[in-house]
Amino acid sequence: MKFQTSLCLFFCCFWFCVDGTQLILVNNCRESIWPGILGSSGHSSVGGGGFHLNFGEEVVLNVPDRWSGRIWGRQGCSFNRIGEGTCNTGDCAGLLQCKGASGMPPATVVEMTLGTSNSPLHYYDVSLVDGFNLPVSMVPVGGGAGCGVAGCELDLNLCCPSALEVKRGGKVVGCKSACLAMKSAKYCCTGDYANPKDCKPTLFAHLFKAICPRAYSFAYDDSSSLHKCRAPRYVITFCPPS
Repeated sequence: MKFQTSLCLFFCCFWFCVDGTQLILVNNCRESIWPGILGSSGHSSVGGGGFHLNFGEEVVLNVPDRWSGRIWGRQGCSFNRIGEGTCNTGDCAGLLQCKGASGMPPATVVEMTLGTSNSPLHYYDVSLVDGFNLPVSMVPVGGGAGCGVAGCELDLNLCCPSALEVKRGGKVVGCKSACLAMKSAKYCCTGDYANPKDCKPTLFAHLFKAICPRAYSFAYDDSSSLHKCRAPRYVITFCPPS
């Protein structure tokens, strides 16, 4: 009985006593990916800022309370023994471990703030504001009301308008955002358009939203895309089942 009690306490502690929050990164793509991680200002880039993940592999990251940052997948990468190289999409300054560098658009980005000084709630979303390269989802494990799924589970590259395509070796590997393609205040929600009244979804944003309704399609797409939750762990899956 004493052994069974100790075993139970061990497993309970494993699942519920970890400080902060667990992020479980899973590669369901049929190729290698290289997750990139960037902490927001004042926050560390966990997981060394980036690493390699084979098809079928997963990595568990323990992040502290109130951690804030972004995670994205890189594809078609090649690095030398000291971690220098390039990626077809999502490249972060040519480094395996991004070391404070953001991913080069287009890239599908998972954004999160896991509690603040004013609220214990976790805020998270999947954003196409920087364009699209890989399907990805963020799913809470446990938690209560508001703990919905954020994601873009379908491959937008298959229906990307030709003006937004990014190709490598004749293959579409990314789909630019309208902002990246047009480089204007209207499409980037900057300048006179840096407010929800004047920044409206474009034709391209409507297309992204129709295919991926649970992802941010433009800068002020809060109402249907931002999730508020409090869960002990989240599963972030690259190329999730659609």
